[in-house]
Amino acid sequence: MFVFLLIYLASFVISLRDVMRGKTASVLTFIIFGLSLYYTAMSVAFMLGLAKIIPFFQVFKELLIILAFTTNILKLKSRPRLHLIDYLILIYFGYLCSYAVLPIGAQSFGEKLVALKSHSFYLVVYFTARLTDIREVYISKYFNYIVLLAIAAGIVLTGELMVGAHLQTFTGYADYSYYFFNFEPEGNFRLNWTFESDGGVPRHASFFTSPLEFATATVFALATVLGLFTDDRNRLRINEWGMAAIGATLLAIIFAISRAPLASYGLVVYVYALVTKKKKIIYAVHTVILLGALYVAYLFLGISASKKGLTETLMNTVDFSDPSSAGHVIQWVIGIMAMVSHPLGLGLGSSGRVAGSIGETIGGENQFIIIGVQAGILALLLYLTIYIMFIKKSIGWLKILKGKERKLCLTVLLMKVGILISLFTSEVESSSYVSYLNWFFSGLLVSTVMQYQAVSKESPSSKLITT
Repeated sequence: MFVFLLIYLASFVISLRDVMRGKTASVLTFIIFGLSLYYTAMSVAFMLGLAKIIPFFQVFKELLIILAFTTNILKLKSRPRLHLIDYLILIYFGYLCSYAVLPIGAQSFGEKLVALKSHSFYLVVYFTARLTDIREVYISKYFNYIVLLAIAAGIVLTGELMVGAHLQTFTGYADYSYYFFNFEPEGNFRLNWTFESDGGVPRHASFFTSPLEFATATVFALATVLGLFTDDRNRLRINEWGMAAIGATLLAIIFAISRAPLASYGLVVYVYALVTKKKKIIYAVHTVILLGALYVAYLFLGISASKKGLTETLMNTVDFSDPSSAGHVIQWVIGIMAMVSHPLGLGLGSSGRVAGSIGETIGGENQFIIIGVQAGILALLLYLTIYIMFIKKSIGWLKILKGKERKLCLTVLLMKVGILISLFTSEVESSSYVSYLNWFFSGLLVSTVMQYQAVSKESPSSKLITT
């Protein structure tokens, strides 16, 4: 198990060395290999008796991002040209900061700062990438790292299935969670309830923090594979390496048993088919949807007497009879009512993970509602506008960019689409791996577009070339 901690530390050292040399894009090495197994690495460290230095390990991600961001600021030779998305993100960040210093809400100043970090640090990640010179970034290298990560996660998952146990059972997950977060072991597997579905069906997380993070990361891996192996003519030229990754993502999305990412997986395939005009895939998706609807009708008409395992999960999801689905709806209603009664918000730390840690959360289980409850409707509208603009602009940029830039654009578009449903059912931005990867690539895309436009103005016949 020591190998997980070793990978975490090694990826940090490699990224730190490169950042100190001015290669700030190397932050991605740590995000991909370090943050994906962050919780597992910390659990192993606790199991090895390193509890006193774990807090030092935990801040690696913030320290590295701040160092890379500062390095990029110092490297600037002139004032950067900003895109409308940049201005909106700056306004959103400033608006959240005002809620940390103004006397809004019952939370202490310390609790507000913690909540502010949870809800805005990914914006620092965005600007770290935004200020990175895209010509110095080896996009294909980092895409291949994600492909490698997906295959590795699939191998670990296969081992879990063969042994019939979660990896977290052997890494000290429960002890670490109790010692640092006061989470009591729960469920049939003595981890927590997120590791099982209806009827005690195990949900696997491989080496990720939870089955939900694993499933969302799997959707991101699918988006990366499709972006990496699609050429400028929309031809999918996938090799054995890519096929292995696709197989790993299929295995992962099935055994993570996370409903929102499962639906997102199909949505990514469908949107990919639409933007690349692949009619066969579109027809295939339509056929699957039709068969799925017929199967659900078949189950609810009582033709099937069996209601166990995955079938039970499906039926309970559709009719909202299971605690998880019903819980989502209840939390949404509570959150919406809070926004209606307090349109300016209840203050940072009143909803989401930070509030949940002290047992005083209002609403939740929905990234949009969590933002609205804390910082009000205006903050929610800003976040939504930024999100929608990324999708809209990515579709437009896809028609202009070529080569590696187009691969990056397609990947970001599919990632934004792939995370959409999960935003309605969880606090996605609380996952460091998912959030940092999403926003770093988003920053790189805007950097690419702005540099492309600058080059085009200087020489209309030239084009930006990245490695």
